[in-house]
Amino acid sequence: MSDKTKIEWTDATWNVINGCTLVDDGCKNCYAATMAGTRLKNHPSREGLTKRNAAGGYQFNGQVRFIESELIKPLHWRKPRMVFVCAHGDLFHEDVPDEWIDRVFAVMAGNQRHTFQVLTKRPDRAHQYLTKLMDRLKTEFQGFGGGIEGLTGFYLHGIPHDVPKFPLPNVWLGTSISDQPSADKRIPELLATPAAVRFVSAEPLLGPVDLTMIWADNPFMHLNTLRGSIFDRLHYRRDLAAALDWVIVGGESGKNARPMHPDWARSLRDQCEAAGVAFFFKQWGEWISIYDRDRDDPDWRNCPKSGDWDKKRYLNLEGGQGFHGDKLNMMQRVGKRAAGRLLDGREWNQMTGDV
Repeated sequence: MSDKTKIEWTDATWNVINGCTLVDDGCKNCYAATMAGTRLKNHPSREGLTKRNAAGGYQFNGQVRFIESELIKPLHWRKPRMVFVCAHGDLFHEDVPDEWIDRVFAVMAGNQRHTFQVLTKRPDRAHQYLTKLMDRLKTEFQGFGGGIEGLTGFYLHGIPHDVPKFPLPNVWLGTSISDQPSADKRIPELLATPAAVRFVSAEPLLGPVDLTMIWADNPFMHLNTLRGSIFDRLHYRRDLAAALDWVIVGGESGKNARPMHPDWARSLRDQCEAAGVAFFFKQWGEWISIYDRDRDDPDWRNCPKSGDWDKKRYLNLEGGQGFHGDKLNMMQRVGKRAAGRLLDGREWNQMTGDV
């Protein structure tokens, strides 16, 4: 855990639970598993949590570990900050017991000065846990006014005796997607879950995603019979908290990174702009379109000259020169730093509340 991080959309990471299990193709080159299998392989918090895969990389082996020493560290951070929860694991992993999640939520409830960003690939478990938690709070704390000792099973010094509000206003809940199937599966579960802010991280983005095609029933809309796409409902958002608040998009980085077509990122940006949803472009990753960029863009100088291009590194999809046979979108691997994070000549750093 660190009270500083290089992740562009947060200020700090809180790795109170480490370890995970590969769930889809988006997990194939997980940066957290790579770190746990290499430079952190002998650290007590990561040791024994990974295995080598067929490609010679690392993936998590399914074990999860609660790091007791990390639990109360956010209590000591005086300056308010955004905190990415379980950056090297999944708070809602199937083998994480409810008791561990209770303790994490107790700390978040008692640290209203911080904003906690919980990102999961298991929004179905988050839905189950948080719905059940609402019922527990109503029963145990008589309208959320009682102490949290019963919730956590222990008394944590420094945490107020009252749960201020539920859903906790300082906890953002998000789900990771990488393509249309993962979006179709996870976003409806996210929207059906009680949360003050709901967000999507499309990283690594491995295919096009049309959010307007996703349908979901949301019991927290107070209009249970309404059915429609996410963006069809956006005019209800302020009153009924029915839609997404934030979308993050990023390409893949690392040794075996796969490229992201520029139009996939543009499409999500355009969808967000049309719907009034905050959009954050995190990075291109290792790959960039060699024709798609403006050569006057300062970042272009970081790319090799045309005579230095390694043709063996070009991506060939569907029998064409690049994506869908379009030479104007031929991809070149230049590295994360050279690729940068400009989309159509600008950074997109919107956060919830900016639009």
